Amino acid sequence: MTLIEHGVPLARLTTIGTGGPAAALARPKTLEDLTEALRFAESEELEVVVVGLGSNMLAADEGVDALVLRLEGELAAVETSAQFLSAGGGATNAVCLHRARDAGLGGFEFACAIPGTAGGGVRMNAGAYGRDWSEVLVRALVVTVDDDAWLTAEELGLEYRHSSLSSSQVVARVEYRLEPRSPSDIRETVAELVGRRKATQPTNKRTFGSVFKNPVGDVGAGQLLEQCGLKGHRIGGAVISPKHANFIENAGGATTADCVALMVEARRRALDECGVVLEREVALVGAVDLPPLT
Repeated sequence: MTLIEHGVPLARLTTIGTGGPAAALARPKTLEDLTEALRFAESEELEVVVVGLGSNMLAADEGVDALVLRLEGELAAVETSAQFLSAGGGATNAVCLHRARDAGLGGFEFACAIPGTAGGGVRMNAGAYGRDWSEVLVRALVVTVDDDAWLTAEELGLEYRHSSLSSSQVVARVEYRLEPRSPSDIRETVAELVGRRKATQPTNKRTFGSVFKNPVGDVGAGQLLEQCGLKGHRIGGAVISPKHANFIENAGGATTADCVALMVEARRRALDECGVVLEREVALVGAVDLPPLT
Protein backbone atom coordinates (compact mmCIF):
# COMPACT_ATOMS: atom_id res chain seq x y z
CA MET A 1 0.00 0.00 0.00
CA THR A 2 1.26 3.49 -0.85
CA LEU A 3 2.36 5.40 2.24
CA ILE A 4 0.49 8.67 2.69
CA GLU A 5 2.24 11.41 4.68
CA HIS A 6 0.42 14.43 6.04
CA GLY A 7 1.41 18.03 6.68
CA VAL A 8 4.70 17.98 4.75
CA PRO A 9 5.80 21.61 4.11
CA LEU A 10 6.08 22.34 0.40
CA ALA A 11 8.95 24.72 1.20
CA ARG A 12 11.04 21.54 1.53
CA LEU A 13 10.01 20.34 -1.93
CA THR A 14 10.25 23.51 -4.01
CA THR A 15 13.36 25.15 -5.41
CA ILE A 16 12.29 28.63 -4.27
CA GLY A 17 11.81 27.31 -0.72
CA THR A 18 8.32 28.69 -0.01
CA GLY A 19 4.93 27.09 0.58
CA GLY A 20 2.93 25.70 3.48
CA PRO A 21 2.00 22.10 4.28
CA ALA A 22 0.36 19.69 1.85
CA ALA A 23 -2.74 17.89 3.05
CA ALA A 24 -1.17 14.64 1.86
CA LEU A 25 2.00 13.43 0.16
CA ALA A 26 2.62 10.12 -1.62
CA ARG A 27 5.70 8.74 -3.33
CA PRO A 28 4.42 6.09 -5.77
CA LYS A 29 7.04 3.79 -7.26
CA THR A 30 4.88 1.74 -9.68
CA LEU A 31 1.82 2.26 -11.84
CA GLU A 32 -0.18 0.31 -9.27
CA ASP A 33 1.04 2.64 -6.50
CA LEU A 34 0.12 5.64 -8.62
CA THR A 35 -3.39 4.40 -9.32
CA GLU A 36 -3.87 3.66 -5.62
CA ALA A 37 -2.75 7.18 -4.71
CA LEU A 38 -5.13 8.70 -7.24
CA ARG A 39 -7.98 6.67 -5.79
CA PHE A 40 -7.09 7.99 -2.35
CA ALA A 41 -7.22 11.56 -3.68
CA GLU A 42 -10.61 10.92 -5.24
CA SER A 43 -12.01 9.40 -2.04
CA GLU A 44 -10.74 12.36 0.01
CA GLU A 45 -11.82 14.89 -2.64
CA LEU A 46 -8.28 16.20 -2.92
CA GLU A 47 -6.74 17.91 -5.93
CA VAL A 48 -3.67 16.16 -7.33
CA VAL A 49 -0.38 18.06 -7.65
CA VAL A 50 2.74 16.40 -9.05
CA VAL A 51 6.02 17.84 -7.78
CA GLY A 52 9.16 16.83 -9.63
CA LEU A 53 12.21 18.81 -8.55
CA GLY A 54 9.90 21.56 -7.32
CA SER A 55 10.90 24.14 -9.92
CA ASN A 56 8.34 26.21 -11.86
CA MET A 57 6.05 26.18 -8.82
CA LEU A 58 4.75 28.63 -6.22
CA ALA A 59 2.68 27.04 -3.43
CA ALA A 60 0.37 28.93 -1.11
CA ASP A 61 1.90 30.00 2.20
CA GLU A 62 -1.19 28.70 4.02
CA GLY A 63 -0.69 25.23 2.59
CA VAL A 64 -2.33 23.22 -0.15
CA ASP A 65 -5.48 21.10 0.18
CA ALA A 66 -4.15 18.49 -2.23
CA LEU A 67 -2.42 15.17 -2.62
CA VAL A 68 1.14 15.93 -3.68
CA LEU A 69 2.86 13.20 -5.70
CA ARG A 70 6.60 12.56 -6.03
CA LEU A 71 7.19 9.84 -8.64
CA GLU A 72 10.00 7.46 -7.69
CA GLY A 73 11.24 3.92 -8.37
CA GLU A 74 9.99 2.55 -11.70
CA LEU A 75 8.28 5.90 -12.29
CA ALA A 76 11.69 7.61 -12.33
CA ALA A 77 13.69 4.97 -14.22
CA VAL A 78 15.47 5.69 -17.53
CA GLU A 79 16.26 3.27 -20.37
CA THR A 80 17.66 3.61 -23.89
CA SER A 81 17.27 1.49 -27.03
CA ALA A 82 18.15 2.23 -30.65
CA GLN A 83 17.22 5.91 -31.10
CA PHE A 84 14.75 6.00 -28.22
CA LEU A 85 14.99 7.06 -24.60
CA SER A 86 12.25 5.98 -22.19
CA ALA A 87 11.91 7.81 -18.88
CA GLY A 88 9.55 7.68 -15.94
CA GLY A 89 7.66 10.88 -15.31
CA GLY A 90 9.75 11.46 -12.21
CA ALA A 91 13.11 11.02 -13.99
CA THR A 92 15.22 14.15 -13.79
CA ASN A 93 16.27 15.83 -17.00
CA ALA A 94 19.89 15.60 -15.84
CA VAL A 95 19.72 11.80 -15.57
CA CYS A 96 17.93 11.54 -18.93
CA LEU A 97 20.60 13.66 -20.57
CA HIS A 98 23.43 11.62 -19.07
CA ARG A 99 21.87 8.36 -20.21
CA ALA A 100 21.28 9.76 -23.69
CA ARG A 101 24.90 10.94 -23.90
CA ASP A 102 26.24 7.57 -22.78
CA ALA A 103 24.09 5.89 -25.45
CA GLY A 104 25.31 8.30 -28.15
CA LEU A 105 21.89 9.94 -28.54
CA GLY A 106 21.73 13.67 -29.22
CA GLY A 107 18.93 16.21 -29.43
CA PHE A 108 18.20 16.47 -25.72
CA GLU A 109 21.09 18.78 -24.89
CA PHE A 110 18.78 21.79 -24.51
CA ALA A 111 17.32 20.14 -21.37
CA CYS A 112 20.55 20.85 -19.46
CA ALA A 113 19.05 24.30 -18.83
CA ILE A 114 15.81 22.90 -17.36
CA PRO A 115 16.08 21.71 -13.73
CA GLY A 116 13.01 19.50 -13.80
CA THR A 117 11.65 16.09 -14.72
CA ALA A 118 10.38 14.28 -17.79
CA GLY A 119 6.77 14.55 -16.66
CA GLY A 120 7.07 18.23 -15.83
CA GLY A 121 8.62 18.84 -19.24
CA VAL A 122 5.58 17.30 -20.90
CA ARG A 123 3.09 19.19 -18.73
CA MET A 124 4.48 22.61 -19.65
CA ASN A 125 6.17 21.71 -22.95
CA ALA A 126 9.39 22.93 -21.40
CA GLY A 127 12.09 24.33 -23.62
CA ALA A 128 15.30 26.29 -23.88
CA TYR A 129 17.67 27.56 -26.56
CA GLY A 130 15.05 27.33 -29.29
CA ARG A 131 13.95 23.72 -28.67
CA ASP A 132 11.20 22.15 -26.57
CA TRP A 133 9.62 18.84 -25.59
CA SER A 134 7.31 18.71 -28.60
CA GLU A 135 10.34 18.26 -30.88
CA VAL A 136 11.69 15.15 -29.16
CA LEU A 137 8.63 13.53 -27.59
CA VAL A 138 7.13 10.46 -29.28
CA ARG A 139 4.40 9.77 -26.73
CA ALA A 140 3.63 9.94 -23.02
CA LEU A 141 1.76 7.53 -20.77
CA VAL A 142 -0.92 9.57 -19.01
CA VAL A 143 -2.64 8.03 -15.99
CA THR A 144 -5.94 8.99 -14.35
CA VAL A 145 -7.90 7.37 -11.57
CA ASP A 146 -9.95 5.50 -14.19
CA ASP A 147 -7.47 4.47 -16.88
CA ASP A 148 -4.19 5.17 -18.68
CA ALA A 149 -3.36 5.97 -22.28
CA TRP A 150 -0.37 6.73 -24.48
CA LEU A 151 -0.75 10.20 -26.03
CA THR A 152 1.25 11.84 -28.81
CA ALA A 153 2.53 15.42 -28.73
CA GLU A 154 -0.46 16.48 -30.85
CA GLU A 155 -2.90 14.71 -28.53
CA LEU A 156 -1.22 16.38 -25.55
CA GLY A 157 -1.85 19.78 -27.12
CA LEU A 158 1.75 20.89 -26.76
CA GLU A 159 2.23 24.59 -27.47
CA TYR A 160 4.63 27.25 -26.17
CA ARG A 161 5.03 26.40 -22.45
CA HIS A 162 1.62 24.71 -22.43
CA SER A 163 -0.15 21.36 -22.69
CA SER A 164 -3.81 20.38 -22.47
CA LEU A 165 -3.20 18.12 -19.44
CA SER A 166 -5.47 18.65 -16.44
CA SER A 167 -4.36 18.32 -12.82
CA SER A 168 -6.06 14.90 -12.62
CA GLN A 169 -3.81 13.53 -15.40
CA VAL A 170 -0.37 12.33 -14.34
CA VAL A 171 2.49 11.72 -16.79
CA ALA A 172 3.87 8.35 -15.70
CA ARG A 173 6.26 7.65 -18.58
CA VAL A 174 7.74 9.52 -21.55
CA GLU A 175 9.30 8.23 -24.74
CA TYR A 176 11.72 10.42 -26.70
CA ARG A 177 13.09 9.92 -30.20
CA LEU A 178 16.65 11.21 -30.40
CA GLU A 179 19.40 11.12 -33.01
CA PRO A 180 22.82 9.47 -33.17
CA ARG A 181 25.58 11.77 -31.95
CA SER A 182 28.96 11.16 -30.40
CA PRO A 183 29.16 11.48 -26.61
CA SER A 184 32.05 13.92 -26.97
CA ASP A 185 30.00 16.24 -29.19
CA ILE A 186 27.08 16.04 -26.76
CA ARG A 187 29.40 16.84 -23.85
CA GLU A 188 30.85 19.82 -25.72
CA THR A 189 27.40 21.24 -26.54
CA VAL A 190 26.18 20.79 -22.97
CA ALA A 191 29.29 22.51 -21.60
CA GLU A 192 28.68 25.47 -23.89
CA LEU A 193 25.00 25.74 -22.93
CA VAL A 194 25.72 25.37 -19.22
CA GLY A 195 28.35 28.08 -19.49
CA ARG A 196 25.88 30.42 -21.19
CA ARG A 197 23.27 29.68 -18.53
CA LYS A 198 25.64 30.33 -15.64
CA ALA A 199 26.77 33.59 -17.24
CA THR A 200 23.25 34.97 -17.63
CA GLN A 201 21.06 33.32 -14.96
CA PRO A 202 21.21 33.11 -11.14
CA THR A 203 21.95 29.38 -11.10
CA ASN A 204 23.47 29.54 -7.60
CA LYS A 205 20.39 31.16 -6.01
CA ARG A 206 17.04 29.76 -4.88
CA THR A 207 14.53 30.53 -7.64
CA PHE A 208 11.61 28.76 -9.31
CA GLY A 209 12.94 29.34 -12.82
CA SER A 210 11.50 31.77 -15.34
CA VAL A 211 8.74 33.96 -13.95
CA PHE A 212 7.02 35.03 -17.17
CA LYS A 213 6.72 33.64 -20.67
CA ASN A 214 8.58 35.59 -23.32
CA PRO A 215 6.17 37.94 -25.10
CA VAL A 216 5.79 37.99 -28.86
CA GLY A 217 8.62 39.94 -30.46
CA ASP A 218 12.36 40.24 -30.19
CA VAL A 219 12.51 41.47 -26.59
CA GLY A 220 12.38 38.72 -23.96
CA ALA A 221 10.65 39.07 -20.60
CA GLY A 222 13.94 39.52 -18.76
CA GLN A 223 15.16 42.28 -21.04
CA LEU A 224 11.78 43.99 -20.86
CA LEU A 225 11.76 44.00 -17.05
CA GLU A 226 15.37 45.19 -17.00
CA GLN A 227 14.31 48.14 -19.16
CA CYS A 228 11.71 48.89 -16.50
CA GLY A 229 14.49 49.17 -13.91
CA LEU A 230 13.33 46.17 -11.90
CA LYS A 231 16.63 44.34 -11.39
CA GLY A 232 17.24 44.14 -7.65
CA HIS A 233 13.72 45.29 -6.73
CA ARG A 234 12.84 43.66 -3.41
CA ILE A 235 9.67 42.93 -1.46
CA GLY A 236 10.07 41.14 1.86
CA GLY A 237 12.49 38.26 1.44
CA ALA A 238 12.11 38.04 -2.34
CA VAL A 239 14.10 40.01 -4.90
CA ILE A 240 14.05 40.30 -8.68
CA SER A 241 17.41 38.87 -9.63
CA PRO A 242 20.14 41.45 -10.22
CA LYS A 243 21.53 39.00 -12.81
CA HIS A 244 18.38 38.27 -14.84
CA ALA A 245 15.15 40.19 -14.33
CA ASN A 246 12.91 37.24 -15.27
CA PHE A 247 13.95 35.38 -12.11
CA ILE A 248 12.90 35.93 -8.51
CA GLU A 249 15.39 34.94 -5.82
CA ASN A 250 14.72 33.89 -2.25
CA ALA A 251 17.04 36.35 -0.57
CA GLY A 252 16.27 34.96 2.88
CA GLY A 253 12.93 34.24 4.50
CA ALA A 254 10.91 34.82 1.33
CA THR A 255 7.25 33.85 1.23
CA THR A 256 5.07 33.02 -1.73
CA ALA A 257 3.18 36.24 -1.01
CA ASP A 258 6.45 38.18 -1.44
CA CYS A 259 7.04 36.50 -4.80
CA VAL A 260 3.48 37.20 -5.99
CA ALA A 261 3.79 40.84 -4.95
CA LEU A 262 6.92 41.15 -7.09
CA MET A 263 5.11 39.53 -10.01
CA VAL A 264 2.21 41.97 -9.65
CA GLU A 265 4.59 44.93 -9.67
CA ALA A 266 6.55 43.55 -12.63
CA ARG A 267 3.39 43.05 -14.71
CA ARG A 268 2.16 46.56 -13.84
CA ARG A 269 5.44 48.19 -14.83
CA ALA A 270 5.69 46.17 -18.06
CA LEU A 271 2.22 47.30 -19.08
CA ASP A 272 2.53 50.93 -17.96
CA GLU A 273 6.02 51.53 -19.33
CA CYS A 274 6.19 49.18 -22.32
CA GLY A 275 2.57 48.39 -23.18
CA VAL A 276 3.21 44.65 -22.82
CA VAL A 277 1.02 42.19 -20.91
CA LEU A 278 3.24 39.52 -19.41
CA GLU A 279 1.84 36.04 -18.90
CA ARG A 280 3.17 34.00 -16.00
CA GLU A 281 5.11 30.82 -16.67
CA VAL A 282 5.31 29.60 -13.07
CA ALA A 283 2.47 27.34 -11.86
CA LEU A 284 0.49 28.60 -8.86
CA VAL A 285 -0.61 25.88 -6.44
CA GLY A 286 -3.29 26.24 -3.80
CA ALA A 287 -5.09 29.44 -2.79
CA VAL A 288 -2.66 31.77 -4.50
CA ASP A 289 -3.36 33.82 -7.60
CA LEU A 290 -2.02 36.65 -9.70
CA PRO A 291 -4.66 39.42 -9.75
CA PRO A 292 -5.74 40.63 -13.20
CA LEU A 293 -4.20 43.81 -14.53
CA THR A 294 -6.42 46.85 -14.07
